[in-house]
Amino acid sequence: MTHKQRPIGTGFTPASTVDDVLAGVDLTGKNVIVTAGHSGLGLVATRALSRAGASVVVGSRDPERAAAAVAGIERVEVGRLDLMDPASVDAFVARYLESGRPLHVLINNAGYAAPAEIVRDARGYEAQFATNHLGHFQLTLGLHPALQAADGARVVNTTSGAQRMSDILWDDPNFTRGGYDPGLAYAQSKTANVLFTVELDRRWAGDGIRVFAAHPGVVATTSFNSAVGVAPQRAQGLIDDAGRPVIDPERGKKTEAQGAATIVFGATSPLLDGMGGLYLNNCDVSQLNDNQPAPTAQEVTADVVSHSVDPKSAERLWHLTEQLLTRTCL
Repeated sequence: MTHKQRPIGTGFTPASTVDDVLAGVDLTGKNVIVTAGHSGLGLVATRALSRAGASVVVGSRDPERAAAAVAGIERVEVGRLDLMDPASVDAFVARYLESGRPLHVLINNAGYAAPAEIVRDARGYEAQFATNHLGHFQLTLGLHPALQAADGARVVNTTSGAQRMSDILWDDPNFTRGGYDPGLAYAQSKTANVLFTVELDRRWAGDGIRVFAAHPGVVATTSFNSAVGVAPQRAQGLIDDAGRPVIDPERGKKTEAQGAATIVFGATSPLLDGMGGLYLNNCDVSQLNDNQPAPTAQEVTADVVSHSVDPKSAERLWHLTEQLLTRTCL
């Protein structure tokens, strides 16, 4: 399989921040949507994009909470968006299209961290797959007219180094036959983010829409990682004995400003002009590495692996996703 996963030498480092990658970038007049742009890495990205001049729409299941979080940030508005509810996704899309605004950047950032016991949406779909992949797929396709109207747009799918841990569970992606494993479900959803990136870019590059998957690194202070509890975080080397976050970007452990940098890099950097369908890590294109060691408490490896960028799998996932969404929209 040929691939495009080769670093391009951006000059950025694992320690680069959102302000570093946005230096000299003027987003005045640009419209951006950030799902879950009111918390964690999404909030850091929203603030940074606003500082660079962009107008940002934040999609959130809890608009009141989101509005409070983004209060005072210039040119930011909030819209209700529940990615596990197809009607909510359609309503969000309709509101944006009715505004007549082109969409220059879509950041599919929201994620669902499932508890130990399986959670399903109203359709019976596993919550992480439904939120992290299916909902964002539906949202992105619905927003195609606005992205195309931008005459040069980008879509960024926030993924994770966990993509290396599992391919798509093709025979049972929603764990209907038992054997649920929350970590496996998460890894599958993050692989889906990358495969969606590959196929979406193939289909939409001709419309001037380029697509990237961004791995932010491991950020101990995000709600996703802090929710696992103190003992697991300490065992993973994310916090020290005093409970303070361990910051070691060279080994994949980052601040929120460093983690969001790769997301913002994918959304805005002119260094990526003419490119797409790529997995980004440390503000550069990731190398393909199928021989990276398992993550340890000292180091988190996060290069992309072959199953996450396989074009045949990407097309297969596209068709599976269409079937799953159509099945529930009849």
